Amino acid sequence: MLVALAAMAACEPAVETPPVQTPPEPTSPAPEMQMIPPVIPAASAQSEALRVYYQRLQNDLLTQGLLRGDGGGPDTPFTDVMLSRDFVRIALYDEYAPGGDATQADPTISRLRRWDQPIRMNVAFGDTIPATQRDRDRASVSAYAARLSRLTGVPISQTSANPNFSVLFLNEDDRLAYADKLRAFVPGIADSSVRAFINMPRSTLCLVIAFSEANSPTYAKAVVVIRGEHPDLLRLSCIHEELAQGMGLANDSPQARPSIFNDDDEFALLTAHDEFLLKMLYDPRLTPGMSPAEAAPIASQIATELLNGPV
Repeated sequence: MLVALAAMAACEPAVETPPVQTPPEPTSPAPEMQMIPPVIPAASAQSEALRVYYQRLQNDLLTQGLLRGDGGGPDTPFTDVMLSRDFVRIALYDEYAPGGDATQADPTISRLRRWDQPIRMNVAFGDTIPATQRDRDRASVSAYAARLSRLTGVPISQTSANPNFSVLFLNEDDRLAYADKLRAFVPGIADSSVRAFINMPRSTLCLVIAFSEANSPTYAKAVVVIRGEHPDLLRLSCIHEELAQGMGLANDSPQARPSIFNDDDEFALLTAHDEFLLKMLYDPRLTPGMSPAEAAPIASQIATELLNGPV
């Protein structure tokens, strides 16, 4: 630029009086570009039937006093012993047996796994998800991811550039056609994982699959799928549970209370008990790859400190 300016200056005419300059012709302002909203295809009859079913399911659960969002209270006390027990059961067992049927829970002893790298989280939607629903879900994921980051210390950013954690909101039609995209995101993914993703029974509200490389105890990628047919509270409940499970709390336990890691649907949103579990999982005294026997005494000490203060 400096060279160009100098060249222009060297070509100035050498005269004593400035030349008369003609004022520029007035120009009309450029018309504002109008954004054309994308056309959202209509959902199929099957998807609409699921939407009605899940709305009725949410209504039934609320009528029973379930899907609580209060985080627990005086009616749900827990001790450090209970917290430590719940941690071992939830963080050191898998909900499904490796290579087995991922639609049928089969808790299997495992080892401690978590993220040791920043998470690049991408939120994506199927073509049939309405725009207003996309805005609400994107905001919910962003706020909750920030909370998970504070609890675990893992940096979590929202980006579509080379993501390693995808959160997908898909209606039935979107999900059934997603196999190729899933294989592109996770090269070498097992056929059993693809089937679990594509062939979700109606009883499966949402799902997370986390992946390691070369049998490492640390995660490299994760995919969450949440049914777009869910009403607002069920979708938010899925966000809370599946993203937290994708951090490494892979199992459920019927003894955990107050907790979203319990299939009784009492709580819809992350509780104080569950926040402690996440803090324990990422405590530096615990290391990826630990067995339940190795992790249990350390988890007991951490639980005591969290609830009662340092010993």
